Amino acid sequence: MLQAQAGGQQGAAAAPMVETSLLSGIALLGDLSETELTALEQACRYRRFAAHEHVIERDSQNHDVFFVVRGRVRIVNYSVQGREITFGEVGEGGYFGELSALDGKPRSAGVMAIEDSLIVAVPGALFMQVLEKHPEMSVSVMKHLADLVRTGVDRIMDLSTLAAHNRVHAELLRQASTQMTNSNAAHIEPIPVHSNLASRVSTTRETVARVLNDLARQGIVERTRNALLIHNVDRLRNIVQEVRG
Repeated sequence: MLQAQAGGQQGAAAAPMVETSLLSGIALLGDLSETELTALEQACRYRRFAAHEHVIERDSQNHDVFFVVRGRVRIVNYSVQGREITFGEVGEGGYFGELSALDGKPRSAGVMAIEDSLIVAVPGALFMQVLEKHPEMSVSVMKHLADLVRTGVDRIMDLSTLAAHNRVHAELLRQASTQMTNSNAAHIEPIPVHSNLASRVSTTRETVARVLNDLARQGIVERTRNALLIHNVDRLRNIVQEVRG
């Protein structure tokens, strides 16, 4: 057992005791030996965050890297008018905050828990030491960052060239591609909230609702209690490709 350490910027107090095996579920750390993982756990801070509670703020000077042991968080920024802009979500086994650990600069975005979450904070300097010792981890982080860049480029192109309803189509296709159940169907869970989809593609909840209703009438999507089912990913892909050219 490992005594949870106090600290961090926001959030409720951590549970008094935390199992040292919590980090064993983090894919990035899978190549660490048991001894290395235990040493890393002993240097971490464990924090619990309630849904809608902020984990880190944009422009903060904290350089920790955060691992999601339980729950889910959203990477967000806010416009001058207060409109939320969503960049992505990180679920159990994922991590965030590596940019500030790598370059030592302030946070480029904020992070908010979207459900009750247990987050492990690793000091940025220690994270860098682990990367230096384990080249395979460094490659994994680089591939992750490359994927973020590619996704960002695609979203910039969509925002610059597509109409609002087509941007919703493109975002649904992006989410479907990561949660495929077979070659032509996807199961998006948790179910996308209209306001979240709208903030991802810079449109309104009303536009998102109209697009989803239209796709449902065509039999392409189906909304269930807990998930959005994409019954025909190929057809959705064709809709997106037709407008992208």
